[in-house]
Amino acid sequence: MSKLTIVANITAQPDKIELVKTELLKLIDITREEAGCINYDLHQDNENPAHFLFYENWETRELWQAHMKAPHLAAYLAATEGAVAEFTVNEMTHIG
Repeated sequence: MSKLTIVANITAQPDKIELVKTELLKLIDITREEAGCINYDLHQDNENPAHFLFYENWETRELWQAHMKAPHLAAYLAATEGAVAEFTVNEMTHIG
């Protein structure tokens, strides 16, 4: 199977942008060390600073699912409870 691409969109509550950004930044280094992580890149929208996007590539879906159960992700969810207005994840496959 080809690698798995993840596009995760996170929209912070307007008054919680800095909190969410700080917590998202904490995920980068630890996640990049995880088994199967090819890249884990965080972006912030130039027009809407409340919108963040992770562009990720993983060796397999199973390794990405292990990441989703990692303690640092649970810590992020606890720290940002009520601060995120919207969160979507798309699992994608490179086709061209």
